[in-house]
Amino acid sequence: MNPYSHLMRKHPCFSGEAHIKYGRIHLPVSPACNIQCRYCRRGCNKWEQRPGVSRGILTPEEAVSLVERALELCPEITVVGIAGPGDTLATEHALETFRLIHQQYPHLINCLSTNGLRLEEKVEQAAQAGVATITVTMNAVDPIIAVQIYEEVSIDGKREQGEAATAHLIRAQLAGIASAARLGLAVKVNIVLIPGINDSHIGDIARAAADAGATNVNIIPLIPQHQLLSVGAPNCHELQAAREAAEACLPVFRHCRHCRADACGIPGKGKDLSELLYDRPMETFSHG
Repeated sequence: MNPYSHLMRKHPCFSGEAHIKYGRIHLPVSPACNIQCRYCRRGCNKWEQRPGVSRGILTPEEAVSLVERALELCPEITVVGIAGPGDTLATEHALETFRLIHQQYPHLINCLSTNGLRLEEKVEQAAQAGVATITVTMNAVDPIIAVQIYEEVSIDGKREQGEAATAHLIRAQLAGIASAARLGLAVKVNIVLIPGINDSHIGDIARAAADAGATNVNIIPLIPQHQLLSVGAPNCHELQAAREAAEACLPVFRHCRHCRADACGIPGKGKDLSELLYDRPMETFSHG
């Protein structure tokens, strides 16, 4: 029996069945990031439907109040997720938010999304804050490939570039996944599928993630932007081939919707309730 089945049944971002039955709310409390992906352009607006975007930034206390209102709008919410718009572990805001949420709503599943750079360092604090599921975005396990995806990585407070920097990131990601798995947390690995860069590398990533202790994997089609604006999004055949390569190692989640960092509602219903939650101006976004 899958030891995480009780979580999967009610987590719409881990289970296809839960995707159409249960809701989640993403709380945009994390303003800064500690890496720069070549495809990532974070921002603050109301109209773009993609990761890395929110209407603004909430304080941890504001986030708790938002959950209360969200549950009134959508009682089917089972998951409180923090997925940006920066990285959840680059600052302390996400862990503080999870602590407050867990105190007030211990029945909800706390889900943390991260690039994994500081996961090994922070995973025990995350578990103590009530985090039960973690998503790590890991796009390569070969530094030569990774350098085409990551522009820079923050190491000891310095922004580093090149293969040594990406090798450091990969080691940190795999060590973080292993540490989370040892603590009994469910770990999903997100892989952004980038044609011509990591499309022939998906099986290797999934195998390394499985060996580290990941639970399942999600292949996310590239949204061409920032430095990878000229790279085309993968077509249906490329996406299916990547999923099949990953599925040889891990179960594949196939229902990702490129959610914003402030999304709310039941993903499979196709209706975002977040605009009903924000009835006041929010803080201006900062890249941190």
